Amino acid sequence: MNPFKKAIKESQDYYENFITRSVHSSNKIEGNTLSYAETYAIIFNDNSFSLSDVKPREIYEAINLKYALQESLKQQDNEINPSLIVKLNEIINKNIKDTSGYRKIPVFIRGADFVPPEAKYVSNMVMEQLYFYNHSTLPLLERIADFHIQFEHIHPFEDGNGRTGRLLINHELIRNNEIPIVIPDNKRAEYFEYLQNYDVKGLAHMIEELQKVEKEKMNLYVKEIVSEDIDKSIEEDFEDRDI
Repeated sequence: MNPFKKAIKESQDYYENFITRSVHSSNKIEGNTLSYAETYAIIFNDNSFSLSDVKPREIYEAINLKYALQESLKQQDNEINPSLIVKLNEIINKNIKDTSGYRKIPVFIRGADFVPPEAKYVSNMVMEQLYFYNHSTLPLLERIADFHIQFEHIHPFEDGNGRTGRLLINHELIRNNEIPIVIPDNKRAEYFEYLQNYDVKGLAHMIEELQKVEKEKMNLYVKEIVSEDIDKSIEEDFEDRDI
């Protein structure tokens, strides 16, 4: 069994910690100001925690990303495909933009020195990148890094491209029995630099280093979770998990 799946089955504490860190960090990269504690309270319905000066959009961003992550986990046996990509983005944007499908308008990225392609090219470009990803001979982490960078440059949606793309990184890591990652806020500038410069090896190295960090966190909750002797009898179904 994938070590991550084993960890979240065996430890509710790790499970909640990973989900909260994933949602909090990915949203924070995009400018969301919720604290870790506020994010946890929102996505796990902790009514003992009082929220103040919280913007409605930020609440939706936390809730939506939680459910998009849930959808990714439920479809863990499936390769990334256009329908999954679109569905994840629609969940991320629910009650914010309520977008449907790929963008139909031009978009511009603040702080980037490139302009994403015209909307009419997006669908074909995503299909091409999926083909290249599935037929690439690069090592797995470089394949994932290359796809992520290309995806973010295509910017196929009106909003939520970064959050969608980071979900896809972890979707593929878990699907390939790899440990998922959380990109912390202190790595934000480094992460954006790799995207800006098409630095596949740099991003792949970052993913590898963050996997080591996540492995250590997993082992705090479930000892020797990544040992070779993994119990294969544990149910791999996420349906019963309220995330």
